[in-house]
Amino acid sequence: PVITFVRDDVAKTNLGERWRQYMPYLLTVFFFILINSLFGLLPGSANVTGNIAFTFVLGIISLLVILFSTNGHFWRHIFWPPGVPFLVKIILVPVEVAGVLIIKPAALIIRLFANMVAGHIIIVSFISLIFIFGAMNAMAGWGFSLVSILFTVFIYLIEILVAVIQAFIFTNLTAIFIGQGFEGSSHDVHHDDGGIL
Repeated sequence: PVITFVRDDVAKTNLGERWRQYMPYLLTVFFFILINSLFGLLPGSANVTGNIAFTFVLGIISLLVILFSTNGHFWRHIFWPPGVPFLVKIILVPVEVAGVLIIKPAALIIRLFANMVAGHIIIVSFISLIFIFGAMNAMAGWGFSLVSILFTVFIYLIEILVAVIQAFIFTNLTAIFIGQGFEGSSHDVHHDDGGIL
């Protein structure tokens, strides 16, 4: 069911007829992030998806796939946007280049990293509150421990959901960015014909 979901709702939706050639990469990224995120929730294990180096490498690999999927039409629109006044192009072209080479991979890298670290920080904070209240008063520490443990279990369950969602979001955004890279010029032809099609 998960593979079918990635195929139908991620690959086919965003990549059109070329979905088959990108399915191995999209499935690899999805399951790699999901499995590592779930293993990171086990007590005593490392939270690798909460490591910026891990997400950086995934973002760079996705950037390379995106760049190798682009065509000349895509780069013509990046370096010389049609129908835009010359003075606006001076500002727009650097923004577009930065968007492709920096902003898109940064969005993938930072989103995954921040979301996976956030839950672990909240869990550590709730556990630490037991010791903080215990240092102030032993009774307060014991009294707050039940509340802290209940919140920790709740956040832990939310973290399982977040692991699935973040794997999906990273895979879906990668597919969207790849799809943008090889969009054909047919849209512009139809647009130039006065929107006949």
